[in-house]
Amino acid sequence: MFRIRLHGRGGQGIKTAGRILGSALFAEGFEVQDAPRYGAERRGAPIFAYVRADHQTICERGVIHDPNLVVVADETLLDLPVSNVLEGLDGAAVLLINSARSVQDWCRQLRLPGPVTVLNGAAIAREVGRIPAGALCVGSAARLLGVVSRDALLQAVAEELAGHDAATIEASQQAVLRAYDQFSSETGLVQRLQIGAKKISAGSPKWVELGGESLPQAAAVVTVAATSRLVQTGLWRTRRPRIDRALCSRCGLCRTLCPEGGIDLDSEGYPVIDYRYCKGCLLCAAQCPRRAIAIVEERAAPKKPQGGET
Repeated sequence: MFRIRLHGRGGQGIKTAGRILGSALFAEGFEVQDAPRYGAERRGAPIFAYVRADHQTICERGVIHDPNLVVVADETLLDLPVSNVLEGLDGAAVLLINSARSVQDWCRQLRLPGPVTVLNGAAIAREVGRIPAGALCVGSAARLLGVVSRDALLQAVAEELAGHDAATIEASQQAVLRAYDQFSSETGLVQRLQIGAKKISAGSPKWVELGGESLPQAAAVVTVAATSRLVQTGLWRTRRPRIDRALCSRCGLCRTLCPEGGIDLDSEGYPVIDYRYCKGCLLCAAQCPRRAIAIVEERAAPKKPQGGET
């Protein structure tokens, strides 16, 4: 059985990538499961999807803890322990990272027992246009499995993006095929590593005993104040807003519209962004009437230990 886990951030097309890969495997005659896993998070939050494929009926359910292939569409997740990207990776599993860094760099940093492969998706996107990172990784992942043909991959992209315009579908197909062709020398790497791989056992269920409620109506009880302040969701961000005080009219609209309450006003009435909780939704930049809020790539922004800055 192929067990594939795809990691990325909200807005990078991870759900769609899983569906494309699942549809391509189904077209090749496999029984398939594909499902995303995420909650109500906004753009930038770590999410993942998983795909199972086998020629027999698949009885496994739930999250994949022992993958054959892990796809990382956003390399910054490797610095975020909560995303759990490396769970279950052993000598019989392949890691695919979307990155401009070399394989040697990643091998030195991660020191994994299995092979590490790298797709420079940004280079492909510069040639064919802006394509979600998840879709870029699908072509390479399909080639690593060694059981998906070009025709099946193109058909899956067309099916899953059927609601988009023809230009978007064509650009996506070109990007997927370029990634597919770049990995020609590693065709079937995952399949080859499956020989002699450890068997996966479902194990015994871990039961949790829940006591009965003595009240006629149960309700959540919060006994500690302000616990949400402990969850610093700024880790989700890939781009940040930056306020230009010279252009700002101090209207306060950004503070009103911020869905996280991450913008406050200083003593002079200028907005101050608390980057510990700013998720990078960039609603403030989109709605600023004076265009006083610029958008900056997170990696290019100076790092400060505490939140407030303009």
